[in-house]
Amino acid sequence: MTMATASLAFSTPSPLQLRSHRRLRTASIRASVSESPVTATPSASSSASPSSKLPLQKIPGDYGLPFIGPIQDRLAYFYWEGRDEFFKTRVRRYGSTVFRANMPPGPFLASDPRVIVLLDAASFPVLFDTSLVEKRDVFTGTFMPSTELTGGFRVLSYLDPSEPNHAPLKRLLFFLLSHRRQAVIPEFRRTFGTLFETMEAEIAAKGKADFGDANDRASFDFLARAFFGRDPKDTELGLDGPGLITKWVLFQLGPLLTLGLPSYLEDLFLHSFRLPAALIRGDYERLVAFFRESAGPVLDEAERMGISRDEAVHNILFATCFNTFGGMKILFPGLVKWVGRAGAQLHGRLAQEVRAAVRDVGGGEVTMRAIEAMPLTASAAYEALRIEPPVPMQYGRAKRDMVVTSHDAAFEVRAGEMLFGYQPFATKDARVFDRPQEFVADRFVGAEGASLLRYVVWSNGPETESPSTENKQCAGKDFVVLMARLLLVELFLRYDSFEAEVGASALGSSVKLTSLKKATF
Repeated sequence: MTMATASLAFSTPSPLQLRSHRRLRTASIRASVSESPVTATPSASSSASPSSKLPLQKIPGDYGLPFIGPIQDRLAYFYWEGRDEFFKTRVRRYGSTVFRANMPPGPFLASDPRVIVLLDAASFPVLFDTSLVEKRDVFTGTFMPSTELTGGFRVLSYLDPSEPNHAPLKRLLFFLLSHRRQAVIPEFRRTFGTLFETMEAEIAAKGKADFGDANDRASFDFLARAFFGRDPKDTELGLDGPGLITKWVLFQLGPLLTLGLPSYLEDLFLHSFRLPAALIRGDYERLVAFFRESAGPVLDEAERMGISRDEAVHNILFATCFNTFGGMKILFPGLVKWVGRAGAQLHGRLAQEVRAAVRDVGGGEVTMRAIEAMPLTASAAYEALRIEPPVPMQYGRAKRDMVVTSHDAAFEVRAGEMLFGYQPFATKDARVFDRPQEFVADRFVGAEGASLLRYVVWSNGPETESPSTENKQCAGKDFVVLMARLLLVELFLRYDSFEAEVGASALGSSVKLTSLKKATF
């Protein structure tokens, strides 16, 4: 899956004044996170109107002492417990999937780290309702990276739909995604076909091949070719694009990451202070120059929309490099990891489906009609997005007093309070999904499976809804799903099965391919 000095303003909120439940706006979808998976029931996996039968409870948890509490929570989150255990421990402690906590980075980067944590499929959707929550400057959470890293502009990801620039900038991204749509499939196959040929050669020579590095190279090359008709190696940017982007993203997300450094050094230099934007300025300007030179037709369209070329180029860069490239950098290794772990039986089913659809529907070519005739392939892509969403955290600030419901209780939230959702818990809600911790490739096949897609929310909104200028759902939602499906298509057109070694990285999964078994039918 965005540095000025932040002032300190930590204090524990005063007790919420109870008022009539009927006067408050309520957000509710019935569903919960549970320690032990259970079979989903029709009532648990269907939406329901807000229920006054749920008991109105005080939100459990507290923020601790000013300054000390946020530091303690930060250390627990990164080092003492780890991210997932941090949330699991508090669910057990409070007996609730809704509670109060401090979210990193805290002092000295965030003026107010206090949030209300939402960890189930019932409470989580309030974060998508822009009539209830404000999305201004909350893309990365309780802190915002310096606009020096984005040309001095607050780019689209940090804008609330109520702001005047939001609608034209989102329309510009819709244009970016559509104006060269005929190039997407051929450029993807060209680029990722080369990736797999490289993987084969490396496995033959070394016994394994690093998918992550090759994927970074291929993803950036593909986006440049598909969106702009430019091959980066033929420009002054050369082969440096992925490395420059990774460094630039680190300067934005460093306060939220762990890099494996000694904890006392990492917490001091990465989580307590901003990395100076000046250190990355030259690298960022190289990226800007590439997009300014390559995105001419998109910049022309921006001017027709009333957006300056300067603002447009920084938004196009951010959307391409941070949102899309960053998403592919996390999603693709994760997809290969989960499908690889599922084993040869699933690989055989995918290979049969992909090859039959290309032969019988596409006439031997990979076409949109052929891709739409691959339900198992689509389901496997959705399942990867469900079990390991590439953007795991969402934030929103309450616009008004309201009630948020979990499965078991209702909670009053005051205007101005920050809501935070950790998506990997909400999308593994055992009251919605059977075997929620398992990768079930055909989970979304058929009518019953399709009904669960409303709980797949990786795109900052349900998979059953569409991005618009009025919401904050990812403009490239459908594009990303198509790319995931295309990766599986390319993989199983070429190979009957594959094997991989899997580890962890700062931004997702580390995957090394150890075997690629060429297609035999």
